[in-house]
Amino acid sequence: MDQKELKKKFVSLHGDAKISPHGYFSPGRVNLIGEHIDYNGGFVLPCALTLGTYLFASKTTDNFIHLSSLNFDYSAKIHLSDITKKQGDEWVNYPIGVVNEFIKKGMPITGMRFLFAGNIPDGAGLSSSASIEMGTAFAVNDLFDSRIDIIELVKMAQKAENNFVGVKCGIMDQFIVGTGKKDHALFLNCDDLTYDHIPIHLESYKIVISNTNKKRELADSKYNERYNECRKALDIVNQHRRVGHLCSLTLDDFSKIQNSFPDHTLYKRARHAITENQRVKEGARALKNGELKTFGILMNQSHDSLRDDYEVTGVHLDTLVEEARKIPGVLGARMTGAGFGGCSINLVHKESIELFCEKVGHSYKKKTGIKADFYVVDIGNGVKRLS
Repeated sequence: MDQKELKKKFVSLHGDAKISPHGYFSPGRVNLIGEHIDYNGGFVLPCALTLGTYLFASKTTDNFIHLSSLNFDYSAKIHLSDITKKQGDEWVNYPIGVVNEFIKKGMPITGMRFLFAGNIPDGAGLSSSASIEMGTAFAVNDLFDSRIDIIELVKMAQKAENNFVGVKCGIMDQFIVGTGKKDHALFLNCDDLTYDHIPIHLESYKIVISNTNKKRELADSKYNERYNECRKALDIVNQHRRVGHLCSLTLDDFSKIQNSFPDHTLYKRARHAITENQRVKEGARALKNGELKTFGILMNQSHDSLRDDYEVTGVHLDTLVEEARKIPGVLGARMTGAGFGGCSINLVHKESIELFCEKVGHSYKKKTGIKADFYVVDIGNGVKRLS
């Protein structure tokens, strides 16, 4: 996106040529492997993208938060005294929730103007929400010189989504947006927040994201449903062995108590969390050793578990993945994100990308009636101030 044009748009929106806003960039993310286990205390392996959210912001003295976007028609002007009120289901709840967290900390916040503009495909499951949240958190921290460290900003952004927006997400999305590193994946322990940046050497392969273009109507409600199912599964586990999270169990631990589940659905949810956690650990080792074929196999296993045990894929994602696996040069394919639409992620040889997009796109359109979109993406850095 043209930063100069965005700055001009900001000035024209607020009608004051004397305004000199600061610019920020906050990336989207894709999770290479480790889905639906961040809130189960597991390991995840996401990376930040060069797609993301641009944000221009400035302070005001009127105690109003002005929020506009080039991606959505809805805009808002909210007095700080009304900052605890949700604005229906509008996108502005993400930045409002973050500002709320600064106020809860007792930070001396005044009015602000924001203009957001993103190139993350809407509803694709590449975490535009965390991108907006972390962009807002970073900008507010910078504008008011609050000197809050990046990990605390990550926690504040997660709280905004959990407590204000009402989605019981784990911390993965905000964490990778805050701490991403170019050409690296983040190997994050969601239990204690220890992490390591793992270099990714794709050599002759590229990450290709396939977008179902199916609106994700169920994503938030089903996300919360799965979250609650995992809490119930953990209660059953704790009748036999006290653990803090499902992912604290090893596969051997789980095998000893698997017959104790009175509900097969809860058993499957727990099995996904525990096996997926193991796949992430193996995947991190594979990437460190440059074993891309092994990583591709783990990607395939991850999707199959999300389809069969966690039941968050659906016909659209399953079709993209099934068709992708038929293409020569594809090492692995799986859904990424919350599911029920959104995107799949694929590890594709450079020479197969054109064939991949043509064949998978044709088969998907024939089966679903929807045109898929494809993005060849690069791994970028975390949230930052623009020069």
